[in-house]
Amino acid sequence: MEQAMRRHFFHHSEEGLDAEKKRCHWCQIRTFATHSRYPITIVNNEDDTMIQSNFRFMEESIRADDIEPTRKEFLTGCECKEDKDCRYDNCTCLQDVEDESSDDGDDDSDIESEEDGSFEQWYRKYERKKKYAYYSNGPKVGHLRSKMLASGNPIYECHESCICSPDCSNRVVERGRQVPLQIFRTGNRGWGVRSTVDIKKGQFVDKYMGEIITAEEAARRRAQSHIAQKKDVYLFALDKFSNPDSFDERLRGPPLEVDGEFISGPTRFINHSCDPNLRIFARVGDHADKHIHDLAFFAVRDIPRGEELTFDYVGGVDDSDMDALDPEKQRDMTRCLCGSKKCRGYLW
Repeated sequence: MEQAMRRHFFHHSEEGLDAEKKRCHWCQIRTFATHSRYPITIVNNEDDTMIQSNFRFMEESIRADDIEPTRKEFLTGCECKEDKDCRYDNCTCLQDVEDESSDDGDDDSDIESEEDGSFEQWYRKYERKKKYAYYSNGPKVGHLRSKMLASGNPIYECHESCICSPDCSNRVVERGRQVPLQIFRTGNRGWGVRSTVDIKKGQFVDKYMGEIITAEEAARRRAQSHIAQKKDVYLFALDKFSNPDSFDERLRGPPLEVDGEFISGPTRFINHSCDPNLRIFARVGDHADKHIHDLAFFAVRDIPRGEELTFDYVGGVDDSDMDALDPEKQRDMTRCLCGSKKCRGYLW
């Protein structure tokens, strides 16, 4: 334990320790809204290393001072009268969803249960197309559909501006993390993350949080970093919707980036694997906020409790690219330590 925090750790209930509480990782974590149900824990059975004292846990991203929020007059939500209407193409939140995100394996028993012979039933069954990202029935309810999971397409959800209820089935990421996570010390790759419960294929795990900054500020921080590529481990460009021909000037220019190096949530400690069990998806709430979309982790296969959570830092590359590299260039590259059978040998 850091000497500076020792007094605070054993005297949490005493007054006059406000400065220590602001720096205390345990105090930060226990303020999370879901902490009592889905706690975050930190364990180290390898050495005496502690998470750096200048790191701060948070459960939502924050905007830098020069990132202005979307004006209220541009914010809109759906007007679905029933929560189940938010699954279909008439929901305005799903207006940009591509048709291939639908999965024929889903059970539409919610439609079949309506009154037989009614025009409303006919309309709902034959005119509307299910377009939201999740299974709506059976054991997979709330999990990403298989085709969606494979596609990597953006996820469009209902949000706080919608009139549907908080229980709407199209609010999976909106409701936040629903699994306990444990940050632990690995044997050779620093800190890692695992869950103390089983995670199912297609299940939402958590978001990647951090400070949302401009591309210019991100470039400045890379330049200041001792090793620029190491800084890239913590920087994620919000470029899913970048388009030089967009009507939205915020999407025409350089994308914003999320820096989670010193301010983030537990997913900041997830390690790389060339054969990962998680994948990041762009999640959109209000369409006016596409430039600051969420980064959401979903399981790409069943993950038993205790297995380390991983994702591909570089999004996958052709193995032949590695084979063609000059041996001299390989000496300057970062060697991958994921240990998977599909390991590419190097990160970058």
